[in-house]
Amino acid sequence: MLSLALASICVPALAAQQQPTAGQDGPMPQTIQANKKPKDQKSANQSPPRSDDESSSNQTRIDLSPPMGDAMAHPDGGHAANDVMEFHEWNPLRAMKDVEVGDYYFKAKNFKAALSRYREALLYKPRDAVATFKLAQTLEQVKELEEARARYEEYLAILKDGPSAGEARKALERLKK
Repeated sequence: MLSLALASICVPALAAQQQPTAGQDGPMPQTIQANKKPKDQKSANQSPPRSDDESSSNQTRIDLSPPMGDAMAHPDGGHAANDVMEFHEWNPLRAMKDVEVGDYYFKAKNFKAALSRYREALLYKPRDAVATFKLAQTLEQVKELEEARARYEEYLAILKDGPSAGEARKALERLKK
């Protein structure tokens, strides 16, 4: 089978080398002329792509409606779509970078930007103790004391004896007053 394929490729090339070309000893042989194409003629493989209105995928419609009686079988099924939260991948490196940028903004006293970065860090690593603690500190700076207290408590739930646990306990006592 392989030898037939090689023969079909090599034979025309050998014939072209052995046969006289036009201008030397007369016209080109018929077999060689059949393989030549004018430059402006396109082969079937080189046709332009079809436009979207010619595509068969536009004519295919999928019925996405629920089956008959679905509401009876699943009475609370319609409310599930409202409870869906946005999904973010778990990415601790991105969370760490967000905390680093949040620290920069915190030191520059741009608390709104720092809050945004610490919250974003918690999207990519939800139980990040460092981001939680720093978010609580920033919330305390912008006078959102109730949420700051909740975040300090969340930090203590994550790391009860963590490096900032003493500072979190002092902040909780301060915020209870």
